[in-house]
Amino acid sequence: MNIQMYIYKRNFDVQKAERYFKERRISYQAVDLKKHKLGRRELELFARGRGVRALINVGDEAVKSHPIAYTTDQGRMLDYLADMPQFLISPIIRDGQRVMVGFDQAEMDRWLSPPAST
Repeated sequence: MNIQMYIYKRNFDVQKAERYFKERRISYQAVDLKKHKLGRRELELFARGRGVRALINVGDEAVKSHPIAYTTDQGRMLDYLADMPQFLISPIIRDGQRVMVGFDQAEMDRWLSPPAST
């Protein structure tokens, strides 16, 4: 596994994910979005399957007062997110092509379980 955890600000989900990985001795790379600028391809990968809107922290007051909350143009939303990573839900966890927005322990357990033999 090559787990990357994209973080903008520390919150309860980030702490749960870090504790989960440490308790299981799973190595991961923390990517601080304040220092690392996301590219368009990374954002598109994160949005695949769920859509761009699923990446946006719609409960944040700054998001509610920004045009990103009101546009339906996926390309424009990706541009806003590239410029303003603080609008992203934190953490976003990636293992290759698999992406988890927020932290879901049950889903992470499925990622880590060996494939069922047939």
